[in-house]
Amino acid sequence: MENTKILIVDDEPSMRFFLSEALGKQGYACSEAGDGEEALGRLKESRPDIVILDLKMPRMGGMEALKKIRALDPDIAVIIVTAFGTRETAHEAIQEGAYDYFSKPADINEVRVVVGRAAERVRLLRTVRQLQESTEQTYTPERILGKSPPILHLRELLLKVAGSDSTVLITGESGTGKELAAKVLHYQSRRRNGPFVAVNCAAIPETLLEAELFGHEKGAFTGAHQLRIGRFESADKGTVFLDEIGDMPAAMQTRILRVLQERTFERVGGVKPLHVDIRLITATHRDLSQAVAEGKFREDLYYRLNVVPVPIPPLRERREDIPLLADFFLQKCKDSLGLVRKRLSSGAEAQLMQYRWPGNVRELDNIIQRAVLLSSGEEISGDEMTGILGAGATKNFEYLIESDLFNDPEKRTRLSLPGAVEEITEQIEKQIIQKALEAQGGKRQETADMLKISRKSLHNKMKKYGIE
Repeated sequence: MENTKILIVDDEPSMRFFLSEALGKQGYACSEAGDGEEALGRLKESRPDIVILDLKMPRMGGMEALKKIRALDPDIAVIIVTAFGTRETAHEAIQEGAYDYFSKPADINEVRVVVGRAAERVRLLRTVRQLQESTEQTYTPERILGKSPPILHLRELLLKVAGSDSTVLITGESGTGKELAAKVLHYQSRRRNGPFVAVNCAAIPETLLEAELFGHEKGAFTGAHQLRIGRFESADKGTVFLDEIGDMPAAMQTRILRVLQERTFERVGGVKPLHVDIRLITATHRDLSQAVAEGKFREDLYYRLNVVPVPIPPLRERREDIPLLADFFLQKCKDSLGLVRKRLSSGAEAQLMQYRWPGNVRELDNIIQRAVLLSSGEEISGDEMTGILGAGATKNFEYLIESDLFNDPEKRTRLSLPGAVEEITEQIEKQIIQKALEAQGGKRQETADMLKISRKSLHNKMKKYGIE
């Protein structure tokens, strides 16, 4: 295979010549060594992809050389050459990490098959390594775009925290990029080669959440026709990201606390404790300290999760980043959607800077995409952006203050800052829920998913505000 390097290690020159000639004709780049010590020297000079290693050699035998090669570079595929009738030794070598073996006298067809399989393994490893390196480069702190002081502080904090296995609680409003921050923590950590498993606790029904997280045994309940591996088990040696942890039911909070304390759990219907080596990162848009005070969240679990708090600022608190983010999303529309690369007029940019951004960066992404699709020219005008943004949260906010609280004599007599903020917030929340329900055709589950809240929370809010 082209670009696949093979080191042939054998104390018999004729065997080295035979294999080099045969494999060279197949396109492999072959080099030779006469024993284990010479082979290790060659490995340090130029790392081969495959080593064909004879077991019986002077100075350093094949088994000792195998162990040292594996310690030096476990990605190298080591193929053992054994004398006829010594398969037990070959099996021992496989247990020590050898990829495969063939026997002397060598059958060239067998050699080609074994080496071909090893070369395919090398190709797959290269592909995986490239993808991992690409992912690691993608999820650097710089992926969190911005130059505002809050974002610069956030990047610095993520770099400090990434190297440890400490539990992290990421807080911030919906749409601020909490999962992106979690991925930066994972891919900049020593667990970067392990899995990153994300679970949205608010999106999974309470009755299914336990089996989803911890798996279940065959026959554990009706419909459990086969064993299922849960998210925690599949994330071994990696990271579990529990998004919207504030919506987790009380019973599940107890189980999560046990996993953090003991690093073990049982599948649903199982009795055997399973050990997992994971790092836990959680996120929420809720105030968990308030939830603890109200008895809605376990205090002991809160302190376990909040070892390192990572707050993410809302977009309205870092407005200087809006032009940079908008430009990024304009380019994204061109690259991923194949749309014309448009630009913002000064009027359109001014509209973005004045908008309140209740949906944060996620909303900005959607607004830019909508503007690119609906605008007529190569430049998005201020009027077009005004139409796309609509009344906007800022204008709604100002309207409620000016026309309601201060102009109503009865309400003025009862005016207080906490009360005013609560009333305005409730009116805006009601409008957002109504608009979201309209957008989803009245479907409650889809509306809850869109708003990143549980269906139960949506039901309670609709009842509170009298929304049919």
